[in-house]
Amino acid sequence: MMSVPKSVIKFDKNGIKYESNVEKCQYTIHELISAALRDTGKFICKKFKASYYSNFNKSKGNVGKYTQYWVKKKQKTPSLEVGIKPNGFYGGFQEVGSSKTKKYGLLSSAVQDNVAEIVKIQSQYLSSLEDEAKALAIASKDYPEVGGADD
Repeated sequence: MMSVPKSVIKFDKNGIKYESNVEKCQYTIHELISAALRDTGKFICKKFKASYYSNFNKSKGNVGKYTQYWVKKKQKTPSLEVGIKPNGFYGGFQEVGSSKTKKYGLLSSAVQDNVAEIVKIQSQYLSSLEDEAKALAIASKDYPEVGGADD
């Protein structure tokens, strides 16, 4: 996690006062990225749990309960991981398949089917994504397979 920025640097040169807000801006951008990823992780987990419980009964396990997201903030640029905790061991087999288990891929399809909504969530925090969200909305009208357009 980034530390809170230092106080603003002020110096005078011939009566003109300069202030450096670079560190404050970097901190703010870092926190906005983290918040966008956090909301994206919540959304993906919610969609996965809904699709999991609609496809399996309780006898197949309770993998939806063991789904979690992690926002890694200690890096230069935060990242998001969404996955199944160790207690949902057999859920991993259902996701990627094995020699005895069919591959369902519900977690990856929860992401792929909702790309447009993920861009919308992140563009609320990061305004430079708004143009991409508009382009994706236009593309999904012409080509429904591109953005996972709602039916």
